[in-house]
Amino acid sequence: MYKIDLNNFQVATSETARDINSRIILNLVRERQPISRADLMRDSGLQRSSVSVITKQLIKDRWLLEGTTGKLPRGRRPTFLHLNENRAGIFGINIQPCVTELALANLSGHFLVRETIPTPADATTFVGHAGRCIRDWMTKYPRMSYEDIGVSVPGRINLLSQKLIFAPNLGWHATDLKKQLENATGLTVNMENAANACALSEFWFGKHMENVRNLVVVTVSEGIGVGMILNNQLIRGSSGLAGEFGHVTINEKGPLCSCGNYGCWEMYASNTAAVRYYNDAKSGGGRKGSVKNFGDLLQLVDQGDKLALEALKHIAEYLGAGIAMLVTGFAPDVIAIVGDVTAQWNKVNPIMAEIIRNRVSTHAAVKIVPSVSQPPPRLKGSIALILQKYFTVPIGI
Repeated sequence: MYKIDLNNFQVATSETARDINSRIILNLVRERQPISRADLMRDSGLQRSSVSVITKQLIKDRWLLEGTTGKLPRGRRPTFLHLNENRAGIFGINIQPCVTELALANLSGHFLVRETIPTPADATTFVGHAGRCIRDWMTKYPRMSYEDIGVSVPGRINLLSQKLIFAPNLGWHATDLKKQLENATGLTVNMENAANACALSEFWFGKHMENVRNLVVVTVSEGIGVGMILNNQLIRGSSGLAGEFGHVTINEKGPLCSCGNYGCWEMYASNTAAVRYYNDAKSGGGRKGSVKNFGDLLQLVDQGDKLALEALKHIAEYLGAGIAMLVTGFAPDVIAIVGDVTAQWNKVNPIMAEIIRNRVSTHAAVKIVPSVSQPPPRLKGSIALILQKYFTVPIGI
């Protein structure tokens, strides 16, 4: 049930109904292809004439293709319909503090080409490289139409201006990245926070997401991000800053965070926190050696290094504490964990589960799972950001 916003609504017309029914048919084909018109009629509940008109228009607009014909004991042989997955090309960009991924995907979300580059120190240099890359790919695949670029960033986006306004781990100052990329490519740019992009990736592509309406994604990397889809709606808040649980203070006397506060959740539960814990313990014990990144620490975990195991346990406990807060506050169907930490799920999950069990008294039936999205969910989410424009209901009432 949704309350009608009387300050911002759209009156339903016959055209609105046709648009909604068209999206329903398009999604049925996308999910159940190859599918006949008769099956579309049964699955949608629409009349035969309506299905015929809608599919004819979708074929004319190049959204659908007719394929092989089926066999029946009697009567007219059905012609199966498929999504024209190469109708449009979607560019996705995943910006992270160390590396940036760029990709071109089709309407099925399959990647046609990908590139990984070191993340430049400033936005201007990045835009120059990304613009050249995208223009080259458009030349390489001339038969596709191009309209949009989805961008995932490790920070928050102002909903109205679409400017990057809060990205402490990236180090870029507040910038109009959207406008710069649009000027460099001639395409429309859609910006989204990395955690929200991961939530979209799990929602659209996650294998365990069937019939899931309430989903929370926790991204664990240099920091901690939280993306929330509640009642099938991505939650951004009035300003676009919803979900910054990584910067909730859990210890006012804790270490200084890049956001300017002390003792934020991500200072205890992120990859950076694990590396800091390991190196501090190593130097404090008078032992030589250190690790440069979380990948190095995970290798030591695989080798049975006791101090590395302690560092992993340390962040698992704090992850559990933060997730217990999310379980109590939102009681979602699923909480998906995204990040390299899931490579040690058999070690991390039992620790988190015990903490959550001891701290949550609501008995909420929440399934906590590692993300299984491939390729990386942040990049996949930048594609989902654009796909939802094509496959969701175009109405606001």
